[in-house]
Amino acid sequence: MNAPNSTVPVPPLAARRPVVSHHHGDSRTDDYAWLRDPGYPDVRDPAILDYLKAENAYREAVMAPLAGLQAQLFQELKGRLKDDDSGVPVKRGPWFYSWRFDPEAQYCTHFRIPFEDGPDGAARTILDETALAGGLDYLRVRAVEPSPDHALLAYSADTDGSERFAIRVRDLATGEDLPDVIPDTSGATAWAADSRTLFYVRLDAQLRPSSVWRHRLGTPAEADAEVYREPDPGFGVSVGLGRDERHLFIAAGDHETSEVRFLPANAPETAPQLISARRTGRLYEAEHRDGVLWILTDDTHPNQRLVTAPAENPDAENWREEIAASDSVYLTGLHVFRDWMLIEEREDGVKHLRIRHFGAGGEHRIAFPEPAYAVRPAGNAAFDQAHLRIAYQSLVTPPTVWDYDVVTRERTVRKVQEIPSGYDASLYVSEREMAPSHDGALVPVTTVRRRDTPKDGSAPLYLYAYGSYGMNMDPGFGTARLSLLDRGFVFALANPRGGSELGKNWYEAGRLERKENTFHDVIAVARHLAAAGYARAGNMALAGGSAGGLMVGATINMAPELFRAAAAHVPFVDVLNTMLDETLWLTPGEYPEWGNPTESGEAYRRIAAYSPYDNVEAKDYPHLFVTGGLSDPRVTYWEPAKWVAKLRAAKTDGNLLLLRMNMGAGHGGKSGRYEALHEVAEEYAFMLTVFGPGFDPGA
Repeated sequence: MNAPNSTVPVPPLAARRPVVSHHHGDSRTDDYAWLRDPGYPDVRDPAILDYLKAENAYREAVMAPLAGLQAQLFQELKGRLKDDDSGVPVKRGPWFYSWRFDPEAQYCTHFRIPFEDGPDGAARTILDETALAGGLDYLRVRAVEPSPDHALLAYSADTDGSERFAIRVRDLATGEDLPDVIPDTSGATAWAADSRTLFYVRLDAQLRPSSVWRHRLGTPAEADAEVYREPDPGFGVSVGLGRDERHLFIAAGDHETSEVRFLPANAPETAPQLISARRTGRLYEAEHRDGVLWILTDDTHPNQRLVTAPAENPDAENWREEIAASDSVYLTGLHVFRDWMLIEEREDGVKHLRIRHFGAGGEHRIAFPEPAYAVRPAGNAAFDQAHLRIAYQSLVTPPTVWDYDVVTRERTVRKVQEIPSGYDASLYVSEREMAPSHDGALVPVTTVRRRDTPKDGSAPLYLYAYGSYGMNMDPGFGTARLSLLDRGFVFALANPRGGSELGKNWYEAGRLERKENTFHDVIAVARHLAAAGYARAGNMALAGGSAGGLMVGATINMAPELFRAAAAHVPFVDVLNTMLDETLWLTPGEYPEWGNPTESGEAYRRIAAYSPYDNVEAKDYPHLFVTGGLSDPRVTYWEPAKWVAKLRAAKTDGNLLLLRMNMGAGHGGKSGRYEALHEVAEEYAFMLTVFGPGFDPGA
């Protein structure tokens, strides 16, 4: 790993400062609790910063001999991105709106074109993210929302990765921002019909999206009116404008319970009307059409049903069933248009899009060309449109945008992601397998490899999984991944329990008291892939991020022998301590997912049994590449830092353990399309090196 005659870098060892806590008759010692700055999110403790800097310096020293490989990988990754890429214009009122990248630009430019000029007409810039980012280390723009009269643009920006967005409003005639600035928001915006009133979500001191506010242009943010405040510390709130633009919807909820309010967009000072009061364990969402609310809910079945209610009296006692719940089909999304609706649903682990016409038009599923794919509606802004815009991809098919005529069923390709350095899909093959888990459950896993990569166990394999919150990980394309595939790797995407790929029950079987099924499923997938000849045990990498990082940490505690390496991105690994800390904004809202170890001894013992940080042992671990973000509000920086410190002190192997702590970014890592590629190139250089023949980390 090091240049000839170079000195082997010495890893930093964090000081041990034991802190003993007592819960439910159990005493635990945490040697690295001091790595949490009591002033968080303002991290200034010199000892903490010095340790994080030392970890970064160690990683840089270890990786320095691989600078050439990293540079090569970066150029490969960059060469697969179209330098002047652009989106497909979306019609909104009298304009087409879209975005583009200028050559070498890190950030995109938003523009619009008069409808009468057609989508290829002369573009008029409305927001230049590159100009906004000037001099900043980080930028993320969330909202880019034109007002209903298209004279103004509301936009929001986070400049440090903390996910605290400031909202501004731009006069599109002059290109100048109005004096209005609204700080500390979630970033989402919703216009009232008068184009002078803006709704937004304010973050509280714990960074929880806790209240909805109404801002009148030309007045100070301090004078804004509170529209709704959520009293439950475990609930977050959101606000948005319905597709028919007649109502604003305010939703409040956690992972298992929700309630929705709405108010007329043309009377923004009206008090919101509650659809149906929250009931623990019931989720619902709503859209409006012609005086009727269309509601997707799990009130009678985990896989949800579709009901309607009159907008003037929408309580649950007036809900009328339109589509019954099914044991085999999971309804996951609803989009209502003037003449038809789109229902997103899943069956046998595969996502489907169903078109259902109002009146006598019937319904049908859209057919897709591959058995395993990722698909979603994209850019469908007009209530009265007669087509559905779809974004489709698979492990071998680059992202493709279609316009689908919902009547004739004809599809028109609007864009296929261009890969300037070249890509031949025929060189790659994707396969879907079902891996039997410890209890007989069959776990989906989809693989992709070059056709000339042998399936005899000799190839290295990169296994990715998530498995929490019911989030679905469908098999999508990745240009970066080609750098591994073209060097002989197999890529595998597992769908363990905790996701909802196989329905809501698949999610329920991987949370709370059944959370360990997630880790057993990933272990089962790895063993199945080895038995099927994709790779041998011990010649695999395991990767995941956030709650997927928890999966990585728990899995390598349980079965480290299966993996040569692992990558844990912003990993949620200090689970027990985090779930015991109600001052963190996410903690109360996470109780439905993990349990409440403060109140429940059973939940405490259950989480303690798998929390990666609490189960680090004196044994051999794979090579590890770990990341974190100092500004991360979701997985706080001290989680990966403490985990790495404890692993470094406990593990008995000589394998590499590297921490990349982004000192100026949050949960998503660096911003900027090219800057982020450097981070991917670093991880891939790490992986390619530790999987190299005869690799010796101390050489």
